[in-house]
Amino acid sequence: MTKDFIHKVKIYYEDTDAAGVVYYANYLKFLERARSEIIYSLGLNNKKLLTDHNTLIIVKSCNIKYKKPAKFEDVLTINSRLKLISKVSFTMIQIIKRDSEIISDAEVVLVTVNNLGKPVRIPEVLLKSFKKII
Repeated sequence: MTKDFIHKVKIYYEDTDAAGVVYYANYLKFLERARSEIIYSLGLNNKKLLTDHNTLIIVKSCNIKYKKPAKFEDVLTINSRLKLISKVSFTMIQIIKRDSEIISDAEVVLVTVNNLGKPVRIPEVLLKSFKKII
């Protein structure tokens, strides 16, 4: 069983439209922040992966479902977990909740590439960290 990583986001006015509802594209930003926090929790960061391992993590695909609207001043919880790891990619399931109510869920496929954008193997340091949480 994989470990769930939790990240909380408070909704500010800038995240919403005129009706106080979160603009749909902002959910992608919230998911990205949660994934970055996972990398930090593993003792890594994206700059270090680039400088020490010539590796960037990019989104290959994102299948997101919007179930309920989030609104101004809501506090959302993003649960993220690894679903699958291959040599050059990994898939995450990310669920956004308000209290216990699911607002949105997404399956995100991420690929490791070099600074020229060519796929590369997931660096061993990241792979070892992932294997500890699967």
